[in-house]
Amino acid sequence: MRRDIYQAIADPTRRAIIALIALQAMTPNALAEHFDTTRQGVSKHLRILTECELIKQEHKGREIYYHLEIDKMKEIDKWLEQFRKIWETRFSQLDDLLSTIKKQKK
Repeated sequence: MRRDIYQAIADPTRRAIIALIALQAMTPNALAEHFDTTRQGVSKHLRILTECELIKQEHKGREIYYHLEIDKMKEIDKWLEQFRKIWETRFSQLDDLLSTIKKQKK
């Protein structure tokens, strides 16, 4: 079953896992230390992120390390870009309005 990446990143724990893995590859045990949940709970989040192809596994000896999948993150960034442009336009309009109000008060 292929999961939706936007549903996956809607969960705050999964976003926190992504943020940690973005800094460095980590094992499930190392990730679990950062959360007030069981190792099994973290594993469930890792499985969902893996199914969405946001992270990937790499076996090193007996350990499994999770890495961020940059191309999938770029897909999210591309989707967000349309909203970023809208926000920037609105903030610019707000700046102009505030500047006009400030000039009128002088």
